[in-house]
Amino acid sequence: MKVLIFGGAGFIGANIARKILEEGGEVLISDDLSRTGSRLNLEWLREKGRVRFFQTDIRHYSGVKEIIHLHRDVDIIFHFAAQVAVTLSVDNPRKDFEINALGTFNILEAVREEGINPPFIFSSTNKVYGGMEKVKVEEKEKRYVLPDYPEGIGEDFPLDFHSPYGCSKGCADQYVRDYARIYGMNTVVLRQSCIYGPRQFGIEDQGWVAHFFISTLLDKPLFIYGNGKQVRDLLYIDDLVELCWKCKDNIEKVKGEIFNVGGGKYNTISLLELLETMERKGMKPRVSFSDPRPGDQKVFICDIRKAKNQLGWKPRVNVEEGIERLLRWIKDNLDIIRSAFT
Repeated sequence: MKVLIFGGAGFIGANIARKILEEGGEVLISDDLSRTGSRLNLEWLREKGRVRFFQTDIRHYSGVKEIIHLHRDVDIIFHFAAQVAVTLSVDNPRKDFEINALGTFNILEAVREEGINPPFIFSSTNKVYGGMEKVKVEEKEKRYVLPDYPEGIGEDFPLDFHSPYGCSKGCADQYVRDYARIYGMNTVVLRQSCIYGPRQFGIEDQGWVAHFFISTLLDKPLFIYGNGKQVRDLLYIDDLVELCWKCKDNIEKVKGEIFNVGGGKYNTISLLELLETMERKGMKPRVSFSDPRPGDQKVFICDIRKAKNQLGWKPRVNVEEGIERLLRWIKDNLDIIRSAFT
């Protein structure tokens, strides 16, 4: 198997690449290496098998087109390259748009113009649903809940792009879907909630579970925007990789589809509850609280029944086990992680 991964040195891309290499496949990685830890992930992958690397900025069509043209025999394309931070999108909305919206368009067009049609899996976000301000939210002692959505938020929930990041990813999300409808491309959109696990060099704006552990172990302060009762459903990276494979293996059935992807109603946690978990494990995070960020949902839990019904998929790793695996990886690699943040 020959696989092309845009953003292949990032957290999700590296874990996808690992699986391919373990199965004896060949991995083509396109990445600009701008993310913290991406160079370390690339070095790690090169030790595992056949990896070809292209340092590419997806904002520039010529570079993207050349990669697609030279490797038109790929069996599958994963698009995980993105600007991922809401705050950075507010500071520089043009750059955010060019990476997330234009960059995605460039990849789609390069594939279309080359006349190939491998499965094309795109990493979208729950931020396409906006701040969900009109949804009833109840405040409990340690978390918010959505009483009217006991199964979580489904794919038919109204889109409401909020923040430049939400707009750019939402634009890309819709282009990927529409290229299946208009041009017959084998695309699948995964609107992801909180994905976590090894090889995640979490920062404040992305990868918050890893960020909490890494910052505390490196004796750095944590900043929480809001009261900490915000809730997300957590999906361990191995479960996301399994879903990607199910999409690939069933592409004729699911091309053009959109799936909300997360841990679902049984794998949720609030920021305050994660802090309590850390304290039970003997950690002492230094926490400060600030105002909520624009477009930040008080609760987001994916309704994952569509993926279950169409693909027979469901998460296998629960939150407690997943957090323990992540923490073990961080502790075992703390010196390497420290070097990535200095």
